[in-house]
Amino acid sequence: MKITNIPFQKTGYFSTMMCDYLEKSAKINSFYGNFPDVDGFKKQIVLKEKSFSNSKRQVLVEVLQQQYENVKASDATTENIQLLLKENTFTVTTGHQLNLFTGPLYFLYKIISAINLAEELSEKFPQQHFVPVYWMATEDHDFEEINFFNFKGKKVQWNTAQTGAVGRFSTDGLEAVFNEFSKHIGNSKNAEHLKTLFTEGYLQHTTLAEATRYIANELFAAYGLVIIDADDEKLKQELSPFAREELLHQTSFTTVSTTNEKLAESYKIQVNPREINLFYLTDMVRERIVFENGVYQVNGTNISFTKDEMLAELEQYPARFSPNVIMRPLYQEVILPNLCYIGGGGELAYWMQLKDYFDAVEVPFPILLLRNSVQVLSEKQAKKLEKLSVSVEEIFLKQHKLINKKVNENSAISVDFSKQKDFLQQQFDELRKVAAQTDASFIGAVNAQEKKQVKGLETLEKRLLRAEKRKHKELVDRIAEIQNEILPNQSLEERQRNFSEFYLEYGESFVKTLKNNLQPLQLEFTVLKL
Repeated sequence: MKITNIPFQKTGYFSTMMCDYLEKSAKINSFYGNFPDVDGFKKQIVLKEKSFSNSKRQVLVEVLQQQYENVKASDATTENIQLLLKENTFTVTTGHQLNLFTGPLYFLYKIISAINLAEELSEKFPQQHFVPVYWMATEDHDFEEINFFNFKGKKVQWNTAQTGAVGRFSTDGLEAVFNEFSKHIGNSKNAEHLKTLFTEGYLQHTTLAEATRYIANELFAAYGLVIIDADDEKLKQELSPFAREELLHQTSFTTVSTTNEKLAESYKIQVNPREINLFYLTDMVRERIVFENGVYQVNGTNISFTKDEMLAELEQYPARFSPNVIMRPLYQEVILPNLCYIGGGGELAYWMQLKDYFDAVEVPFPILLLRNSVQVLSEKQAKKLEKLSVSVEEIFLKQHKLINKKVNENSAISVDFSKQKDFLQQQFDELRKVAAQTDASFIGAVNAQEKKQVKGLETLEKRLLRAEKRKHKELVDRIAEIQNEILPNQSLEERQRNFSEFYLEYGESFVKTLKNNLQPLQLEFTVLKL
């Protein structure tokens, strides 16, 4: 096994915003609080310690104990839940949707990032305790985003007509999914373990939330992971004051809209706020709350409330109020003694839109940490790359750029006309000087001729490159084949593949290898040669 770390920026798969964040660019520093380094965590501990009450800890632990009543929790997880009662205990949290059988591979990377960060902080701050938390997105209703996973290029999908919050979905119908999945994985020891994990998760639990908790617990309980389902009445009571503020004053809409205007000067906006960023939630419905003509209306239904009725509903049934993507991060920070949120680039981008909102409602904004990303290379793949003289960093080049580079390196002649273009540029610079001393109108003719000559050179360069590609067709095909294998659909494999492909090959050692080698505060992309 060999580990290679490269800067996220050099992969070409991370946004300008994330690259600027990692480089602490002045353009973005007003959109986040403390940075994910030792000094940042030291400040965040003080900030959160002052704001998180013992009563909130009591509620949190009570709810977690109830949620774990029918779960085989490890000693490490049980201890971590109890530790949350202590004023010197803090969480580091990652969240994820309830994707079928964990969904994309980065589900593992997120959670291992949280586990390893908690362990690293425990070493650096021995006077405090740190608990890794997986926040299940049980109130999400985007079923089409989570009802499948990919296995060796095949889409394994669950179809159901259920609606509302996905965590409440019945697991009925997943036996058919299991039967389909079983056809593809064989009968090896590792395959049998995957089958057991699937059946015990989905066929022996009644809801998607229970099934997801079971699977995540089976994979990570040994490391003390605490799994929380925030679709809970007692936890929602903690959110109630902020939900009331939202209903009456639309604070999130005002503050996030202002932030978006500033952020849009340099970056793409991920989400736009609604005037009210709450859903109304029942077993069958999760629909937006809108305020029109003095009445609160549940969008797409006949349900409506006057102002007094809506506030009474909130007081009596807090669990019926579900935060959307704008308010969910606030909900998390209200109910957890949290220091850090760990997410992918897209997630952190919308968190960047929220700092002013957090400030307005006086809740500490957490540290944002870009999760570990991993590219797994088998021994066979590594040998192929070596024979092709493709380095770890070069794997991530756009395919046409990688092929062009390697054809040029293997060609007896240079197919790069950069020197010729530079020489041409020098000649026309001299001509422009002459034109400026004679007739200024001559400059236009010089520029037009330059453009024509450069275009001609570029055309010749492309024709020569095409000829060399034909000459080196075997090399071109081999490079394309290995890169397509490593980066399916020219995308990072962590977004395409499911952990089961690697578990089938490596078994439990795959998770252990990730656990032993990912370093969340290193802030680099990991290439793992197994």
